[in-house]
Amino acid sequence: MPFFITQFLGAFNDNVYKNAMVILITFHLTATLDTHTLVNLAAGLFILPFFLFSATAGQIADKFEKSRLMRIIKSWEIVIMTAGALALYLKSVPLLLLVLFFMGTQSAFFGPAKYGILPQLLHEQELVGGNGLVESGTFLAILVGTLAGGVLVNLDDYGHYIVAALVIVLAILGRLASSWIPPAPAVDPGLDISWNALAETKRMVGFATESRTIFLSILGVSWFWFYGAIFLAQFPNYTKQVLGGDGTVATLLLTVFSLGIGIGSLLCERLSRRRIELGLVPIGSIGLTLFGIDLAFAHAPYTVEIKTAGEFLSHPANWRVLADLGLIALFGGIYIVPLFALIQNRAVPQRRSRIIAANNIISAFAMVIAAAMSIALLRAGLGITDLFLTVALMNAAVAVFIYTLVPEFLMRLVIWVLVHTIYRIHKEDLHHIPETGPAVLVCNHVSFVDALVIAAVSPRPVRFVMHHSIYKLPVLNFIFRTGKAIPIASPREEPKLTEDAFDRIAEALDQGELVCIFPEGRITEDGEINAFRPGIERIIERTPVPVVPLALRGLWGTFFSRKYGGRAMSAFPRRLWSRIAIVSGTPLSPAYVCAPLLKGRVAELRGDWL
Repeated sequence: MPFFITQFLGAFNDNVYKNAMVILITFHLTATLDTHTLVNLAAGLFILPFFLFSATAGQIADKFEKSRLMRIIKSWEIVIMTAGALALYLKSVPLLLLVLFFMGTQSAFFGPAKYGILPQLLHEQELVGGNGLVESGTFLAILVGTLAGGVLVNLDDYGHYIVAALVIVLAILGRLASSWIPPAPAVDPGLDISWNALAETKRMVGFATESRTIFLSILGVSWFWFYGAIFLAQFPNYTKQVLGGDGTVATLLLTVFSLGIGIGSLLCERLSRRRIELGLVPIGSIGLTLFGIDLAFAHAPYTVEIKTAGEFLSHPANWRVLADLGLIALFGGIYIVPLFALIQNRAVPQRRSRIIAANNIISAFAMVIAAAMSIALLRAGLGITDLFLTVALMNAAVAVFIYTLVPEFLMRLVIWVLVHTIYRIHKEDLHHIPETGPAVLVCNHVSFVDALVIAAVSPRPVRFVMHHSIYKLPVLNFIFRTGKAIPIASPREEPKLTEDAFDRIAEALDQGELVCIFPEGRITEDGEINAFRPGIERIIERTPVPVVPLALRGLWGTFFSRKYGGRAMSAFPRRLWSRIAIVSGTPLSPAYVCAPLLKGRVAELRGDWL
C-alpha cells in the first residue's frame, strides 16, 4: 500500500503539472507560439531523460536497497516541483519546459526501482495482478491529475497559482508515503557502477537481447509507448482544431483514455486468471488497430465551434469519438500488462532492474521518435486524423512482424480462445506442480485438446509428448510446434522417432523443464483409462525426477473426444461451454514410479466424472 500510494501520488503530480502546462500553452499562449511543435516538443522533453539516464538508474536500482532509493528520489521531487511552481507562477514557457525535463529525469530514476521491486515483494502468480493494480492505479492517477490540472488552470486568472501550490503539496505527501515502503534488498550489491551512459546503455540492451522472448517483448512494450505517445500528444490540438472544443473537452478525452487503460489493466488480471497470459497480447493489438482506424473517421464535421465538454457531449456523434478512445486505451491495458509481467518474470533477478532500464531506454527512444515523427508529418501538411490513421495501420504491420518472430504469442492466443470459449475449467490442487525444476506430468488421455487444456492452466510452460499423428493435425500443429512439443511413435511404427523422442525428453528434463506425457499412448474410445505403457518408467530411470499425476474430468463426450461413433470432430458439437476440471495429485518420488501405480493414482483423481 505505501508503494502504491507513492506511485499514485507521483503519477498524479506529474499529470497535474503536465496537463496544466499543455492547456496553458495550447489555449492561453497560442498567439505567439506554434502549438503543434511545442506540444510535441514537450512530450519529447519529458521522455528524453529516460533515454539519457536509464542506464545509470538501472545500475543504481540493482546495487542498492530499493525502498531507501525511492525515498531519495521522492525527495528530489519536492525540489523539482518547487521550481515547477515558480515556472507556473511566471508563465515562463522555457522554465516550464526545463522543469518538465527534470520531472522526466526523476521518473527515469524511479522506473527501474518501481518495476524491479514488484517481483521481490510478490509471488509469481501475483505478478500479473500486481502489475495490473500498479498500471490501473497509475492511470487512475493520470485521470485525476489530468482533470485537476485541466480544470484548475482554467480558473480565470488565478488557476495557475493553485496548480503551483498543489504540485508542491503532492510532492511532500508522496515523500511521506515512501517512508513506509517495505524493504527490498539489493540484488547485486557488489556491482561497480559505470558512469559512461553510452557504453552502459549498449551493455544493458545487450543483457535484454540475451533472451529473444524478453527482447521482443521489450520491443512490443516500446511500440505501445510509441503508439500511445502519438495519440496522447495530439489530444489538445485534436480537441481545438478537429473537434472545436476548449480545454475542458481536451481534459474529457484524456479522462476517458486514462479510465480505459485502468479498466483494461484490471480486466487483464481477470482474463489471465492469475497467470502471465501471453494470449491476451494479440487481442490487445487487434483492438489498438481497429479502434485507432475508426477514431480517424469518427469525428463529425462542425459548422459551429463547440466550447465546453457539456456541449461536446450533447452531440451524439461525439460519443463515437469517446468510445474509440476508451476502447483503444482498454485494449492497450490488455496488451501491455502481460508484456511487463513477462519481462519481470523471465529476467535474471541479478539483472532485472537493468533489463527494465533497457526497456525504459528503448521505450524512451521510441517516444522521442514518435514526437519527432509527429512534428515532421504535421509540418508536412498531414492532418491529425491522418496521423491517427497512419499509426493505427503501422500498428497492424508491427503486430504481424512481432508475432511472426515470436509465434508463442499467437499460440497462447489460440489456446486462450479455445479453452475460454469452449470450456469452463475448474482447477484443483495445481499447486502440486512445482514452480521450478524438472518434473514429469502424467495424465489420462480423453480428447485431442488435452494438451491445450493443461497448457492453459499450468503455471509454467510445458513440453508435451504426443503421438506423431496428433502432432501433425492442421492448426494444432502450429500450437504444438511453437510449444516445442515432442512427437513420438511406437517402436514398431518408427523406431528412430521413438529414440529421438526419449533423447529430447531427457534433454528437456536436464534443462529443468516440465514434460507432460499421456502414458496410455492413445485417446480413450470408451471413456475409461487404458493401461499405462512402460515408457514412463524408462523416462524416470534415465532421468530421475518427481512425477506429478494429473486427471482430466468432463472432456468425455465433448466435440474433441471419441464418444460418438469413435470419431472426434465429425459432427456438430453437442456441448458448448462445457464444464470440465483438471486435478493434480501430490508428486511421486522417482523411486516409487511404475506404470500401474500411476494409472491407479490418476484413476483415483479422476473419480466417476468422465
